[in-house]
Amino acid sequence: MNLNIAHLHQAYKNNTLTPRQLVADIITRSHQFTDHNIWIHQLSLQEIEPYLKKLELKNIDDLPLYGIPFAIKDNINLAGVATTAACPAFSHVPEQSAFVVQQLINAGAIPIGKTNLDQFATGLVGVRSPEPWGACKNSFNKDYISGGSSSGSSVSVALGLASFSLGTDTAGSGRVPAAFNNLIGLKPSKGLLSMTGVLPACRSLDCVSIFALTTDDANKVLEQAAVYDVNDQYARAVSYDNNQRQYGLADDAFTFAVPRAEQLEFFGDDSAQQLFQKSVEKMQALGGIKEEIDFSIFLEAAILLYQGPWVTERYVAIEELISNHPEELLPVINTIIGSGENKTAADAFKAEYKMQSYRASAKQLLAGFDFMMTPTAGTIYTIDEVNAEPIKKNSDMGYYTNFMNLLDCAAVAVPAGFLDNGLPWGISLVSLAMSDRKLLSFANKWQQHNQLSPGNLQLPLAATSAAVVSFSDTLPVIVCGAHLDGLALNWQLKERGAVFVEKTTSSAAYRMFVIDGAIERPGMIRDSENGSRIDIEIWSVPKAEFGSFVAGIPAPLGIGKVETEDGRWLPGFICEGYAAEAAREITALGGWRQYLAS
Repeated sequence: MNLNIAHLHQAYKNNTLTPRQLVADIITRSHQFTDHNIWIHQLSLQEIEPYLKKLELKNIDDLPLYGIPFAIKDNINLAGVATTAACPAFSHVPEQSAFVVQQLINAGAIPIGKTNLDQFATGLVGVRSPEPWGACKNSFNKDYISGGSSSGSSVSVALGLASFSLGTDTAGSGRVPAAFNNLIGLKPSKGLLSMTGVLPACRSLDCVSIFALTTDDANKVLEQAAVYDVNDQYARAVSYDNNQRQYGLADDAFTFAVPRAEQLEFFGDDSAQQLFQKSVEKMQALGGIKEEIDFSIFLEAAILLYQGPWVTERYVAIEELISNHPEELLPVINTIIGSGENKTAADAFKAEYKMQSYRASAKQLLAGFDFMMTPTAGTIYTIDEVNAEPIKKNSDMGYYTNFMNLLDCAAVAVPAGFLDNGLPWGISLVSLAMSDRKLLSFANKWQQHNQLSPGNLQLPLAATSAAVVSFSDTLPVIVCGAHLDGLALNWQLKERGAVFVEKTTSSAAYRMFVIDGAIERPGMIRDSENGSRIDIEIWSVPKAEFGSFVAGIPAPLGIGKVETEDGRWLPGFICEGYAAEAAREITALGGWRQYLAS
């Protein structure tokens, strides 16, 4: 069954499939995957019936996720269904769904079940789930880990039991399982998806994450899920530069960073090392300009996630249970979370001061690139290998992920191929917060180029429906008068961080006039019949400063589109026609500098 969102919607519109038939098929097919330990609770047809009845009263064109099946990690509430966090003693039945779950249901999505996880979302391996559930097994090979903590959420999508799923990601739980199950794993910017109704792990760091077959599907889900929640104290609104209009197929010009060779870690896995090198070469072939960077600040920040005071947030989240009934937790979970009991306020402030320094360094470093590219995980282990060294092997999984939320970054995990052992493996694209659509667009470019069949479904990758998009934090602005380099008003550009790009001329279609005032200014007016070439400069202005720059331009001048000698139409200074009536024409001089010299 092809569960791609666009494919399902087309089937519904063609009347070749109904949501009721799809749900019945999923429930039937799920029986062949029982030994993967995907579900904490899979909903029965009777439990799903209310959602189906509501859909039957709706129009598919009115609901963006009409009839789309999704799975929910079992630390995220679904009304009327127990939330366990993989701990029977913690189990309780919420009356309301988590805010993000309700947004998806409102958009027409159908919940299929609550998925298995590392207990209390503490782990990156997917084996830390007690009986009666047990370790969630990889969708390609049941001897291997599925990745955690959002193990069941990833495997359910990889095996075709859901179109997308929700996970959570504090230290990598929305990315490592994506890499190990050949999926897109979106770890959004902190606060973009509401955490109301989600059991906290580290409340100041937690993110709800999205697993999907394609970046197009991940973007569709993000569009419905990223609704500002006034009851979430960490909520952030989606900025215009990061909204759904910015998603597409990234164009060919971009820069990306990779860690220095000596800072890469593959834990002895030569196959993973070779695949990463090939991935770097592919990214360069797609038009990327690579630069190696010092990865040390990211590694140093990552150490503080579990060795610093942030582990105390995990303790606070389940304080009553771990204090009074520690035997109800798995021993490894008790050890990790219990270590947060005796951290002090002094520890917290010292660590936060250090982390703030790391954040400033990471921001400065990442701002120079479209994204940083790393392995999602250095290798993959068998379940037996993890059980033999549970702390060490789990720590290995977080080498490229633990720093992310501490440094306020966004990331997308994307498939990159298969290791020599036949298991899927992936890379992650990383940037600063609120770069989600930009990262998804570059991941789209990568996914469409590689044409890997998503999940373990043996189906071709769906073609993207997204248009080509470009990304830049600056705008080109043509200046022709007092804003020229070194002249009286050039400070208005430089103090806004503008950078000189080039000196050139306009097309032969402009006339220039002297506008009298406190400061003489040139007025450039387009006249295709009587015009000439005028000397101009092009400056690159930060988008964030462009509005204040334009607001300060006095009439009759303004910003419009100006044609350059090579045919480009760029934002630049223009003048309203009425100003020429009482002005002196200086077109013959060829530019403002020539006028000043005369």
